[in-house]
Amino acid sequence: MRDGMNYAPQGKPNPVVKPGEFIFAAVGLDHGHIGGMANGLIEAGATLKWIYDPDEKKVANYLKTYPNAKAARSEEEVFADKEVALVASACIPSERCPLGIRAMEAGKDYFADKAAFTTLEQIGEAKTVTKKTGRKYAVYFSERLHSEAGVFAGQLIQEGAIGKVIQTIGLGPHRINIKNRPPWFMRREQNGGILCDIGSHQVEQFMYYTGAEDAEILSAQIGNFNNPDHPGIDDFGDCTLRGDNGAAGYFRVDWFTPDGLSSWGDGRTFIMGTDGFIEMRKYIDIGRSKRGGHLFIANQKTEEYIDVEGRVGCPYFGQLILDCLNRTENAMTQAHAFMASELCIKAQMVAEKAKGIVRL
Repeated sequence: MRDGMNYAPQGKPNPVVKPGEFIFAAVGLDHGHIGGMANGLIEAGATLKWIYDPDEKKVANYLKTYPNAKAARSEEEVFADKEVALVASACIPSERCPLGIRAMEAGKDYFADKAAFTTLEQIGEAKTVTKKTGRKYAVYFSERLHSEAGVFAGQLIQEGAIGKVIQTIGLGPHRINIKNRPPWFMRREQNGGILCDIGSHQVEQFMYYTGAEDAEILSAQIGNFNNPDHPGIDDFGDCTLRGDNGAAGYFRVDWFTPDGLSSWGDGRTFIMGTDGFIEMRKYIDIGRSKRGGHLFIANQKTEEYIDVEGRVGCPYFGQLILDCLNRTENAMTQAHAFMASELCIKAQMVAEKAKGIVRL
């Protein structure tokens, strides 16, 4: 897949419910991640009943992929359907929280693409509504949740394979495909900025793998090196964090994947522990394999390459369904989703306030 905006992973069906036991709707189709979100839920046994977007062409295209779903006439029609337990959305980033508020107030759990928020005020409002309604505000951090290498790395860490994690380094390059991007992609007030947007994956992984519950942004910077005609875009950003448990983190995100690469991005994660280290090459092993799912580990006993593709699946979606049905928090805690989202916004704010922001 050369286009990250339409990257929608597909896996093996592993249903946790029977057909019709968990109904969801897709509302807001501005980003192609809605396909990955829907695929993951359907593979876990969920039933996609409704698809809605103000753009009827988008709805028609998605109905070709999900022919058993129906086109809703309005957002209200979805919210009024008592069968719908969950609303999933990949609408414009700045609109994701307002939609989530409406969904939760209508009695639905909500599943947002990242970035799930673009301001701290939105997170504050979402926290208030989740407490008031008891509904869930889940976030699709796909670079961990929809990556078998990411899942397997977490399992290895939980088993103690590399000891206590003390640092993560995340590299998140993406292909920009600027001519194919929608207008909102060019507007800072709608896209949230690069550290808020694709940086959210990296912040969430840092927190998950290190076990941090909070973190401090030590430094952050952004730049526009190659898109002077679009000043609302950051095409480069990086950030250094320190967790409340002392763990260190660094990540770099950018829109500079060259056209010669067969993948939309050579995403890598490095995890250092007290007894070993892990490297993930999630989407490609450049020059050797065009598939993803590559994991390398060295510890006190061995060094090993593991092809993770098809090995562990992506259990998050089934866990999310069961969490919605049983009101548990096994897929991801609400506190974790909110804190990861908050930190990526804070990183963006630090970068924008810093002196020497590059805007060539």
